[in-house]
Amino acid sequence: MTDKIAYQGEPGSNSHIACVEHRPNMEPVACRTFEEVFAAVDSGDAELAMIPVENSIAGRVGDIYHLLPTSKLHIVGEMFQPIRFQLMANKGVKLEDIDRAYSHVMALGQCRGFLGKHGITPRTAADTAGAARMVSERGDGSAAAIAPTLAAEVYDLDILARDIEDAEHNTTRFVLMAREPLDTDPGDQRMVTAFLFQVRNIPAALYKAMGGFATNGVNMTKLESYMVGGSFTATQFYAEIDGHPDERHVQLALEELGFFSNSHRILGVFPAAPERGARTNSPQ
Repeated sequence: MTDKIAYQGEPGSNSHIACVEHRPNMEPVACRTFEEVFAAVDSGDAELAMIPVENSIAGRVGDIYHLLPTSKLHIVGEMFQPIRFQLMANKGVKLEDIDRAYSHVMALGQCRGFLGKHGITPRTAADTAGAARMVSERGDGSAAAIAPTLAAEVYDLDILARDIEDAEHNTTRFVLMAREPLDTDPGDQRMVTAFLFQVRNIPAALYKAMGGFATNGVNMTKLESYMVGGSFTATQFYAEIDGHPDERHVQLALEELGFFSNSHRILGVFPAAPERGARTNSPQ
């Protein structure tokens, strides 16, 4: 049986491309929602989930951080995917024929300069690959879609202009999630530990909880906060740190975190992607 990797979106989307490029030996499975992606892995219908968590321009993917606390899945890897947008239309259509372009609102915003230069009106669609499918199905000679290259192949469209995004650094970070955690040991390879925690409702709780990481020389690379349960006082945090929980300085920092939090749970320990750079020095 072919191993499967689930992603949210339609065939031809950036998440689909991430699956193809980073897990070429697995069969990509498209899901309508992130909830369906998590359910597919949880049930065993797929081995892995390819989940976008943040973009260098648009910021974090908010829905994901609300799903992580209730999911039983574990983060087992990460990858950084450059985002490139192409203007595509039906066969035989030329750039000068286009008066409007459909895409996800974020993609339209990231291609504003190109659209303005060519007098093309942006039109919002549910997602990039869905816009390509719609343009293909309608056969309209004055409409185009802004989507990844793969979408043009999937929906048999011609690419009229390549790499039309305004910012060259446009990158999305994905995490791989699985039913079982990755079996890892601390070593020379740079490791990342991701975890959730909820601080106690006392003065300076967050400051005290973070103090253990500073005093033990643990580099915290991410800290995201959001309210939980509809409460304006209960705040949950998602964090990532350099290091492995079996390393003594990380152990000490996590122990101190426990003193000032109601709960904390490790979501995954995984190798850092090359884009993060070299491992930071840790205390001996």
